[in-house]
Amino acid sequence: MSLFNVYPLFNITPVKAKDVFVYDKNNTAYLDLYGGHAVISIGHSHPTYVQKLQEQVATIGFYSNSIQNPLQEQLAKKLCDVSNCKYYELFLCNSGAEANENALKLASFHTQRKKVIAFKNSFHGRTSAAVVATDIPKIVAPINAQQEVEFLEFGDIKALTKSLSKEDVCAVITEIIQGVGGLDEATTEFYKTVDTLCKKYGTIFIADEVQSGFGRTGNFFAFQKHDIEPDIISIAKGMGNGFPIGGILIHPKIKASFGLLGTTFGGNHLACTASLAVLETIQQEKLIENTREVSEYFINKAKQIPEIKNIKGRGLMLGLEFDFPIAELRKKLIYEHHIFTGSSKNPNLLRILPSLTVKKEHLDVFINALIKALELQEV
Repeated sequence: MSLFNVYPLFNITPVKAKDVFVYDKNNTAYLDLYGGHAVISIGHSHPTYVQKLQEQVATIGFYSNSIQNPLQEQLAKKLCDVSNCKYYELFLCNSGAEANENALKLASFHTQRKKVIAFKNSFHGRTSAAVVATDIPKIVAPINAQQEVEFLEFGDIKALTKSLSKEDVCAVITEIIQGVGGLDEATTEFYKTVDTLCKKYGTIFIADEVQSGFGRTGNFFAFQKHDIEPDIISIAKGMGNGFPIGGILIHPKIKASFGLLGTTFGGNHLACTASLAVLETIQQEKLIENTREVSEYFINKAKQIPEIKNIKGRGLMLGLEFDFPIAELRKKLIYEHHIFTGSSKNPNLLRILPSLTVKKEHLDVFINALIKALELQEV
């Protein structure tokens, strides 16, 4: 049997990893500044993470959602403490796509409405609001028998007000910083207005923090910079440092009832252990503070490279924008300089999403390699 080939792959096979480095069979070290789409939040094979998972496997490695799992309560408490989202409740699942599907479903149940609003260049996993919106030929795209999604321009308050005033929208879902779409972020005024309009028209405001959460932007959640209060917050990626886990944080205005949501593997013992280790490490090693410090250092360094036309994003969710496509540049960085980076829907944008443990010296290695690669770049 062959694999269903839907992903282009670089010809590199890692066999081990440690902190911000991965190694191939020849023991060649690659500096990982992408972390599997922002998944690696506390570094590869972090000793605390490895120890806690090993201990959990040796005790209770299984899970059934018909029995109590005290680790879920521990995770909810720890997440509350570290994120400062004190009044939310937690539902656990397995991925960002599943988190957003549950968020949309819950919004529909709560409002008894079917329509969803998302924004162009958004991406919410392989879900009902899945496709980066510029790929969609029509403004309104049917999702399934229950819901449809309307894609608006990111930041267009006039169009949003017009749509919400019809009072048939169950949810507005937005990334605070767009990931795959190109790292755009709207103004605080925009997000505050979205929050206000959703409350006015009885619509659920969903903040998609799947990629931007868990400290990546220099705040625990990206929305916290804008002083807003989403009704649902979707989380995943860096939440488990490579172990599959996702979830939604739910405002107390939305009431739980038996059978409202469900999951088979969500919140299993290993997943909870992984996420608890991530939160403990973020807190003990002051990784959010490190994110802010190294981000400022990196941005100042990057500004000195004339080929970089724009720097987008916040914290360690960054994009370097050039006036040429970066596909060949990425290949040079990985094959000649042994550095992993990322791409986006914007063909000119090089994405930087390293572990929150990255140090200034690691970023110096990248900056020097980038300068050398650009010297040979044909544009």
